Amino acid sequence: MSAAAVALAALALTACQDGTGVKDGGAAAASDSTAATPSATGGTDSAQGTPAPGTPAPGPAAPTGGAKATGGAKTGGGQGGAKGSSDPSAAGNRVLCNGSNTEVTVRTVPRPLNHMLITVKNTGSKVCDLPYHPQLRFDEMQWAPTAQEGTRPQAVVSLAPGESGYAAAVLSAADGSGEGGTTAHRLTIAFQGRTPHSSGGASATPSLPAAGVYYDSSLTVTYWQQDIGDALGA
Repeated sequence: MSAAAVALAALALTACQDGTGVKDGGAAAASDSTAATPSATGGTDSAQGTPAPGTPAPGPAAPTGGAKATGGAKTGGGQGGAKGSSDPSAAGNRVLCNGSNTEVTVRTVPRPLNHMLITVKNTGSKVCDLPYHPQLRFDEMQWAPTAQEGTRPQAVVSLAPGESGYAAAVLSAADGSGEGGTTAHRLTIAFQGRTPHSSGGASATPSLPAAGVYYDSSLTVTYWQQDIGDALGA
C-alpha cells in the first residue's frame, strides 16, 4: 500500500470514530420525523395541511342559531284561533230585553207637553235587543195604544250591559180633542219578540207618580230609540 493510500484510510477511520457522519444523518432523520407528526391542534400534517393518517375528517359546522326552531309554525293552543267568539255583540250572545233583565222607569216631562219618558236599562250580562215598540196597558184598559210609524228606527235598538234605551208615550191631545180621559195608577209594559206582536218575555210594571198619569184616546207610543232626544222628539 502506498503512503497516500495509508493516509486516506487513516482519515476515513478518524471521521467514523468522532461521530460526525452519524450526527448529520440523525438530524436529517429527525427533520423527516417532525414533518410526518400530526398537529396537536387539528390532526393535520403541518407541512401540507392535509389530514394525518387515522385522523377523522372534520364534520359540518355546528348551527349558529339561524336554523333553530322558534315555534312560529306551531298551530295548536293559539289565543282565540279555534275558540268560540267572545264578542258580546255576536248573534249567539244576544238576548231580548224584557222585564227579567232590565230596569224600567217612567216619568212625565214638562217638554214636550203631555209626554211620558220610558227608560229601559240593561241590567244583564249580555247584549239585549229592543224590537219594535213597547206595548202599554194602563190599569185595566182594553185597547192598545197606536205606535207612531214615523219613529221607527233603521235598525233594532241594542243595549250593551249597563246601557239604556228609550221610548215615549204621548198621553193626551194638547188641544183637548181626545176622548175618554182618565187617570191611571198602574202601568204594565210588554216587550215584543223578533216578530211583530210576539212575546219578548217577562213584562215590566214600573211605578207611576203618586198622583197617577192622565191619558185619553189619543194615547200613542214611539218605537224604541237609542237616544233620549229621538224618543222625545216625537
